Amino acid sequence: MTETKEIKDLAPDEARAELARLAQILSEANDAYHRQDAPDMSDADYDALKRRNLDIETAFPDLKRADSATEQVGASPSDGFGKITHAVAMLSLGNAFTDEDVQEFVDRIRKYLGLPAEAEIAFTAEPKIDGLSLSLRYEKGKLIHAATRGDGATGENVTANALTIADIPKNLQGAPDVLEVRGEVYMSHADFDALNEKQNTAGQKPFANPRNAAAGSLRQLDARITASRPLRFFAYAWGELSAPLAKTQMASIQRLGDLGFVVNPLTKLCADADQMVQQYRLIETQRATLGYDIDGVVYKVDCLDFQTRLGFRSTTPRWATAHKFPAELAWTRLEEIDIQVGRTGALSPVARLTPVTVGGVVVSNATLHNEDYIAGRDNKGGEIRGGKDIREGDWVQVYRAGDVIPKVADVDLSKRPNDAQPFVFPTQCPECQSDAPREEGDAVRRCSGGMICPAQAVEKLKHFVSRKAFDIDGLGAKQIEMFYGDQDLPIRQPVDIFTLQTRDAENLGKLKNRKGWGDQSAQNLFDAIDEKRTIGFGRLLFSLGIRHVGEAASNLIAAHYGNWVDFEKAVTAAAPFDGAEWENLLGIDGVGEVMARSLVLAFAQEAERAGIDALCVHLTIQDAERPKTDGSPVAGKTVVFTGSLEKMTRAEAKNRAETLGAKVSGSVSAKTDLVIAGPGAGSKAKKAQELGVEIIDEDTWLELIKGL
Repeated sequence: MTETKEIKDLAPDEARAELARLAQILSEANDAYHRQDAPDMSDADYDALKRRNLDIETAFPDLKRADSATEQVGASPSDGFGKITHAVAMLSLGNAFTDEDVQEFVDRIRKYLGLPAEAEIAFTAEPKIDGLSLSLRYEKGKLIHAATRGDGATGENVTANALTIADIPKNLQGAPDVLEVRGEVYMSHADFDALNEKQNTAGQKPFANPRNAAAGSLRQLDARITASRPLRFFAYAWGELSAPLAKTQMASIQRLGDLGFVVNPLTKLCADADQMVQQYRLIETQRATLGYDIDGVVYKVDCLDFQTRLGFRSTTPRWATAHKFPAELAWTRLEEIDIQVGRTGALSPVARLTPVTVGGVVVSNATLHNEDYIAGRDNKGGEIRGGKDIREGDWVQVYRAGDVIPKVADVDLSKRPNDAQPFVFPTQCPECQSDAPREEGDAVRRCSGGMICPAQAVEKLKHFVSRKAFDIDGLGAKQIEMFYGDQDLPIRQPVDIFTLQTRDAENLGKLKNRKGWGDQSAQNLFDAIDEKRTIGFGRLLFSLGIRHVGEAASNLIAAHYGNWVDFEKAVTAAAPFDGAEWENLLGIDGVGEVMARSLVLAFAQEAERAGIDALCVHLTIQDAERPKTDGSPVAGKTVVFTGSLEKMTRAEAKNRAETLGAKVSGSVSAKTDLVIAGPGAGSKAKKAQELGVEIIDEDTWLELIKGL
């Protein structure tokens, strides 16, 4: 794969390998940024990575991974703070990197809303502050609590710390009875320099950058330390409201300013993509003199009615995007090429570098993609980098931007050591020595050892206890590695987690006597495990780490089948890859054949099914959550849209139906309850007629759901 190769030119195996590597990089970056306040990449680079991941998933929907980065927002709250559940989720933003991306964003908005090119639609443009997101909840004008973003659904309770920030009003006059104000806590350059001078004088370690300083200051367990730090706050959004602030984004921001919040004076109303880009250029030229860090410009649809219609994807709003600033380059020494084995057995080469600062972030590792990339070839045997291979000891260029980040982009042959040898890619797994063949058409080698390979087994267990899966307090990646190698209390498969306490009792309570453990810590772990014996259907399915079945797909499948028992029966019956249950699975809008086959195979393979069944014995599996659909005439019904819709886009119609509790299918079957047919409806309408399924037109559909 060439470093300039567009996603549309990727082969499926290249895309699969890319997604595997991106998943690992983003997971580590999430934890470093949101929990450790010690990011190993900039916000811009992180967002660009997610953009690359999302674009590949859009081009190859069947390759979406169980641990897809596009389904993640932030990281789970730290154990040191109380937790607050956000009344309205705090989501991340999609990204734009070029002027063309901005135009595409505007075009997508128009297409989704069904607006003609000549229709007016305004956007706001505002600086994207590089700080820590914060949500402030006011009730009857009084600040009730403050919470960090956390994982988007649950954040850390930092109320005492927020009360020490001068920019945050403690009481409001004339505000709605319930008002959640969202914004960014940051530190100015001047205040940052003064703080580091104090740190140096006191013999303490200085902060790396203003963002780290702001995040670390806000997340102090002792609010007195926060009070001593010069934190500031910009308000730019809101969560739950008892009454609207205004009818537009711009007027709402002005209302927040009138209530006493500091809002950014560079926020501007724009009429089209050209004006949005002009404002981006203006802010970019002022970046160095603003006195605080920004990493781009955020665009939002101004009309709040349009925002409501556009709604949200799983982790981002459709009505907003962030236009990021450009990338940076650096040169350094490649000390060693290391081979890592992932959850799916893929052998991924990683460059271990002499640490180098790129854009204010220290980089010591970079991806090398696969053996072809190292050899200077693309997947078709063509040359990349002029045919220059990559060797240990080389002087290499590290690139961090809107593509693959960080990565080795080039080699300086003039500085190559005389004794440097071509890298020989292993044909056996470095972890278990099983053969690692490269199938025809595949860009990567994969270990054939399966669960006998400790790397694959450990990575699968790490996924099982990850934040979006079981999320067991005290049982993270490090603990999984410890227990996997344990001789007395091993955890080799998920069910072992839920038998740990029983096995410990049989071993006379040995866990408490180990280094780093005691009576209380052992009991805390057992209690945390017990708390997770009850789990939602969708979350359980995601936790199994079935290839191609990500979080969004897991929830989609769960919503379709409703409960675990019916799902197991259906997926078992679908094993021959034909028949009614197979067609039913493929009929779920958003489930392709590759994903469906992977799911069915997981439950058809004897050893894997036995492990799943053994696990479920220890769990209470909650039925899938249904939308609140009181009075909905389509709740629980399966509907199919076919033909051209003239009064709303297909995407908007689908989202509306799902909001009302309907299951939207991509195909017609005997289980279909209703078909909405527009002009040009073809085979689906014909099949519905043959099966006696009710068919209505778009006007009848809109009348059916009117007022809901």
